[in-house]
Amino acid sequence: MVQHPEVLWAQRSSETDPAKNVLFVTINLPDIQENTLDYKLTPTSISVKAKAGDASKKIEEKEFAFDLDFYAEVIPEESSQKLTSRSFYLVLRKKEAKAEYWPRLTKEKVKNAFLKTDFSKWVDEDEQDGAIEPVDDDMGPMGDMGGMGGMGGMGGMGGMGGMGGMGGMGGMGGMGGMGGMGGMGGMEGMDFEKMMAQMGQSGAGPSDGDDSGDHEDDSDDDGPPPLEDTEPSK
Repeated sequence: MVQHPEVLWAQRSSETDPAKNVLFVTINLPDIQENTLDYKLTPTSISVKAKAGDASKKIEEKEFAFDLDFYAEVIPEESSQKLTSRSFYLVLRKKEAKAEYWPRLTKEKVKNAFLKTDFSKWVDEDEQDGAIEPVDDDMGPMGDMGGMGGMGGMGGMGGMGGMGGMGGMGGMGGMGGMGGMGGMGGMEGMDFEKMMAQMGQSGAGPSDGDDSGDHEDDSDDDGPPPLEDTEPSK
């Protein structure tokens, strides 16, 4: 029994750029047998037939098919397709260059259970200018736009992490060499009194020697004046 595959679609529109005036159609069907794929695209319709599955991998083989008439015309010669392990992906060029979206994919306004909006690729009409162009999932991250991964070269700005070379300012951590002042902690191992005595001999501090030098006596340093003797009261 032939079954309908799930068909997902989204679109972009443009009056001036044909590359942005397209339909994205994905026949969501894993393990399509390429030699059974029968794909026909005309300006007004699409038809796809294929067998999917792999008996050698114990994946049941089934036949799928669908066809539909488009809401408006496309240009087959400027459309493209890609078969992957998970789907048959199409980019169909709209013939008429218009800013407005198609209101639907099909000519007739009917409900198709197998036809769904591809929300992973869809953007609103008034937001499409800033949208990233969708690519097929099997093309890897960013797909062919992976070349933009060269922008990852901006990760080379991570080389500005080389400003971490300013971490060379961490050489200021060399000021941690001031921690060498912590070497003054080595004073703990010194005889403090002996050091002070040496400082005194070099004139760097007070001396225990003779005070008969040229310096004047400072009365303020002689302590309080002596008490006067008083006669005992009678």
